[in-house]
Amino acid sequence: MTRLHTPPLISRLPAVGTTIFSVMSALAQEHDAVNLGQGFPDFDCDPGLVDAVHSAMRSGLNQYPPMAGVPALREAVAAKIEALYGQRFDAGSEVTITAGATQAILTIILAIVQPGDEVIVLDPCYDSYEPNIVLAGGVAVHVPLTPGSFAPDFARIRAAISPRTRAIIVNTPHNPSGTVWSEAQMRTLAELLRETDILVIADEVYEHMVFDGQAHQSVARFPELALRSFIVSSFGKTYHVTGWKVGFVAAPAALMAEFRKVHQFNVFTVNTPVQHGLAVYMQDAGHHLGLAAFYERKRDLFRAGLAGTRFRLLPCQGSFFQCVDYSAISDLGEAAFCRWLTAEVGVAAIPLTAFYQTGFEQGFARFCFAKKDATLQLALERLARL
Repeated sequence: MTRLHTPPLISRLPAVGTTIFSVMSALAQEHDAVNLGQGFPDFDCDPGLVDAVHSAMRSGLNQYPPMAGVPALREAVAAKIEALYGQRFDAGSEVTITAGATQAILTIILAIVQPGDEVIVLDPCYDSYEPNIVLAGGVAVHVPLTPGSFAPDFARIRAAISPRTRAIIVNTPHNPSGTVWSEAQMRTLAELLRETDILVIADEVYEHMVFDGQAHQSVARFPELALRSFIVSSFGKTYHVTGWKVGFVAAPAALMAEFRKVHQFNVFTVNTPVQHGLAVYMQDAGHHLGLAAFYERKRDLFRAGLAGTRFRLLPCQGSFFQCVDYSAISDLGEAAFCRWLTAEVGVAAIPLTAFYQTGFEQGFARFCFAKKDATLQLALERLARL
């Protein structure tokens, strides 16, 4: 008798398992913990945005849009970038709407990285970067940010550059640390890359969450960098609709042409009525310009509540994440501490080791404060017991 079986596979990502975000969210649910781990809001978006999408649906805008995205939304993106950062991208040839920022980053890497190419990754970093590079046949070259301050170490970045370096991924405001690159740091990056053909993948999904009167230093502000960069951002992060999974990429036409070759075959296009709704909603710039003050207030509320605990607060200049040093509370490793915090204290956090290739232990954990005030207050009440 013929034996039926599932043919074996050789994994493209043998080292990858379930992400720490899924693990901690499941643990939070199991223990009825306040989930400050995974980075998503627990509050609703503006009803006006939902109305705009509903109106598009009711108007019959439900079939495929152009591959690169609804023209009105691409125009709105180009206008926003020009108004904020002074760089004009052509909406027709230099802006593409994507199925979220994660898809955008994967598509960029598949478009530009050849087997054996190297991509510099600054640790700690978002966990999709290295698997994306591996899927393209490239090699991730990990360069640590300065421990504690998370500032770029340009001497180490320079030392990591080789003839095979194809790109560097820069993330500001930074996940997980909440730090923000300065104008001087961006100019140093431009100088460092000036005599090379290295491309920049600029992960700017938290672009509108920069605090204390600072300005977001998009690569679009620096013409020398803009000419070699793919800029990635997220409508989900900006408008509190992470589940819609819509983002965008802006890049010079020659780079965007290669991006779209891959985009058309791994996504083709993105949800039509949502694009139309976003285009209408973006006409009021206040919807994104007010975001910094909105999240700065939440940051301040959360930091004030933690100030009376034994956590040591790390600086938070942007994003919606607050990192803490818990070494005065526990000598557990980061993953074990976050599991204990979830199960025994009732608050979920993410260990910073999850963002390092080597699992670099510093005694740090990351909280997300993109939550209702009541959610943050409940978490703070529980954390006050420590």
